[in-house]
Amino acid sequence: MALMKSEVFPASEEYRRNREVYAERIADLHRRRKAAALGGPARARQLHKERNQLLPRERIAALLDPGSPFLEFCQLAGEGMYEGVPPGGSIITGVGIVAGRPCMVIANDATVKGGTYYGITCKKHVRAQRFAWQHRLPCITMVQSGGANLPDQPNIFPDEGQFGSIFYNQIRMSGEGIAQIAIVHGPSTAGGAYMPALCDETVIVRNQGAMFLGGPQLVYAATKEEVGIEALGGGEMHSRISGVTDHLAESDGHAIAITRDIVANLGGIAPQLWDVAPPREPRFDPNDIYGLISADPRVPTNNHEIVARIVDNSEFHEFKPLYGETLITGFGRIMGFEIGILCNNGVLFSESALKATHFIDLCCKRNIPLLFMADVTGFMVGRQAEEGGISKHGAKMITAMASANVPKYTLIIGNSYGAGYMSMCGRAFKPNAMMMWPNGRSAIMGPDQAANTLAMVRDEIHKREGTSWNDEEREAYRAPVRKEFEDFANAYNFARNTWCDMVIDPLETRQVMAMLLDLAGRLPRQRTDVGVLRM
Repeated sequence: MALMKSEVFPASEEYRRNREVYAERIADLHRRRKAAALGGPARARQLHKERNQLLPRERIAALLDPGSPFLEFCQLAGEGMYEGVPPGGSIITGVGIVAGRPCMVIANDATVKGGTYYGITCKKHVRAQRFAWQHRLPCITMVQSGGANLPDQPNIFPDEGQFGSIFYNQIRMSGEGIAQIAIVHGPSTAGGAYMPALCDETVIVRNQGAMFLGGPQLVYAATKEEVGIEALGGGEMHSRISGVTDHLAESDGHAIAITRDIVANLGGIAPQLWDVAPPREPRFDPNDIYGLISADPRVPTNNHEIVARIVDNSEFHEFKPLYGETLITGFGRIMGFEIGILCNNGVLFSESALKATHFIDLCCKRNIPLLFMADVTGFMVGRQAEEGGISKHGAKMITAMASANVPKYTLIIGNSYGAGYMSMCGRAFKPNAMMMWPNGRSAIMGPDQAANTLAMVRDEIHKREGTSWNDEEREAYRAPVRKEFEDFANAYNFARNTWCDMVIDPLETRQVMAMLLDLAGRLPRQRTDVGVLRM
């Protein structure tokens, strides 16, 4: 396999300026993560401690094997969306190793509004389940939730992808033999009670965990019956009388130990089907990425330099290097896992799209996973491009990408606009995981393009109505449009809406991809049937 070359000049003023800007981006990422990891307000956390409860992240740490990484999904979900709700949306989700087996962990954070579910909480929970289902991962749900947050009813109750989908997913996964396990750590009401009731096995903590469709206050309001929490839905009652729970624990720690034993007895773990080579660090320092990405998003990056700092030993077997040069395609390894990479290096032309179609087909036939590294403003436009069949050839690329049944991953490393976003396996095309670097951006079009396009529409209106505007008025119209599109395209807007799974430091890319590929490599190979390719 060929060694890649590099022409980076770390001593240059541009490189130094880029690094300074990117360092602030990374500091901002860690500030946001820290706010999410903290959980609810100090008083709520203190109440947990006074009740001798572990905090949600302490529960997860105790559940996972010592030294296990935790690949967290949607950590910044809901950031800034709800008053008094920190990033994360009152729930923690991610993959870690429990008793030697990869599991999806879904933990309510009762320090945040009692662990109640907002619309974004439902989206995050459902996304975690769908990843678990796709990768056949046991789900361990650590429950302490007041159920639905009633004022947010339209985003919680009526539609697919909301609270009801959580139950549906649990039932269907259980039916397919994907274990559903719950720990009831604290009072759990309504939907918070159904989640553990729908699991294969449920652990409850004595004098701490409780589950009921309606709490004591609701029972009294409905029936005038006076009953305490323990008699209504405590651990003793459910373990001895109702039979809703299967294991009675004495503390959070004891419940977690029981759960680890349950996981240890789930049977054999699927073997790794791919040939994984010993991992090798890139020859070129990944830290250089900070200096390679321009501080100005309008200045393109030479993405050959980026690929050289992602693949093992900076070795890359490039496919069709002289054809369709605005799309880099080729084979490499990441932490020993073989992968087919498609990385933008300019706008997409017909040749780029045809090259992508050919390459994706090769990877499907060889059962090689695909990594789409998106940095594209879109497809080429204009008369010449249209006469050359750009829409037809772009459709071939999208058809091949959508049809591919090998594991697919999307990493937005720069701009990702319009049909370019779609063709590079945008969220609608169901990549196994979608990630963004902090500088990543995505929208229907770029901010300047959007401002110019809408200003041109206004130009036509003025012309039609016999009116006019001056340059200052035109710019006053363009500026808020530009700002709106800049705010929308921001990686953190995608993260807060769960339109991507995670925002990651470029230096985390190799480790994150290794964890994802290890999970996908334990699944049976799937056949790919390609849709019609217009000739």
